[in-house]
Amino acid sequence: MRSCPYSRKCSGCQLQNLTYEEQLQMKQVKLIRLLGKYCHVDEIIGMESPLNYRNKAQSAFGFKNGKIISGIYQSTTQKIIEVKSCMLEDQQAEKIVNTIKNLAIKYKVKAYDLNTGKGFLRHVLVRKGFKTGEIMVVLVTTKGDFLSSEQFVQELVKIHKEITTVVWNINPTETPLFLGPQSKALYGDGYIKDTLCQLDFRISPSSFYQVNPVQTEILYTKAKEYAGLTGKEVVIDAYCGTGTIGLTMAKHAKKIIGVEANSNAIEDARVNAKLNGIENAIFYNQDAGELMSQLANKKEKVDVVITDPPRAGCSQKFLKSLIELSPKRVVYISCNPDTLVNDLHTLTKSGYKVKKIQPVDMFPYTNHVESVMCLTKK
Repeated sequence: MRSCPYSRKCSGCQLQNLTYEEQLQMKQVKLIRLLGKYCHVDEIIGMESPLNYRNKAQSAFGFKNGKIISGIYQSTTQKIIEVKSCMLEDQQAEKIVNTIKNLAIKYKVKAYDLNTGKGFLRHVLVRKGFKTGEIMVVLVTTKGDFLSSEQFVQELVKIHKEITTVVWNINPTETPLFLGPQSKALYGDGYIKDTLCQLDFRISPSSFYQVNPVQTEILYTKAKEYAGLTGKEVVIDAYCGTGTIGLTMAKHAKKIIGVEANSNAIEDARVNAKLNGIENAIFYNQDAGELMSQLANKKEKVDVVITDPPRAGCSQKFLKSLIELSPKRVVYISCNPDTLVNDLHTLTKSGYKVKKIQPVDMFPYTNHVESVMCLTKK
């Protein structure tokens, strides 16, 4: 990877000083140090081409020396670091963001200033379907009238014919929070579709969808292998998001129960089930721990629990309900080995044994490392 001119200011890539082989080795050593006491750690699965892998680009808009700029918020100062080209993001997305910057100047759409609270255009989100090629553009603004929206969007999609939908999202808060609660489609359906593990998925502006689709297929295939499904199992997909993991396993299970606290994600999950003709999956808009406690109290039998928690790991409440439910297998997908250690300690003390650990490099050139593991009841 050639040297990135923004690496000293941008906090996105922490491993610019290492070759890709050195990055994989560093991550492998870290996982062995943290998790090796539980089980052998298989060799990390890296990427053949670890550049431009992100199917989601987020750009903050602001001013510098009186000129409109786009880039990312610096983690320590909340200042916008102007980024004209990112080596990890999709190259089409970069071109679209640069076009939007030029159109904002042409149509006098003022960029937002986080310090003064003045201005209109806050962020731009570009999402791309890796297999379908469909592209969504989300224009995030403050409250107010988007007076030139029709001409703005017409010119944007004329320049970039690959864009299939444009959404206007309103974020009225005074924080760097990216998306607001209100969205309106200005062009197209307001969502795109992509294919993952031979299934079709609808992606809305706020949908959680893995940003590295190449490695995601590897991760999910390994998770399905670890679930050990024969067609007779009842499976809980905890923290299920838009249902991607559970739905990829549905045809190999008796029943999939997805549970997620985000109501928008659950709506997408139900749509995705219908989209693929899957009838043995049911989704609950609820706290995963609460649902599992209820099932345990009713003596309901659950064979496999799949959990893909946020970086903070599983809550103690969730782990307690999981232990009460006592499934034969747990498939744990982790994006943070530091919090994973604590969760594995709790589970292994409560009658589970770690059988397999497979790291997958989902985020090359960053410190992050994803891993999937299989735990079985002793």
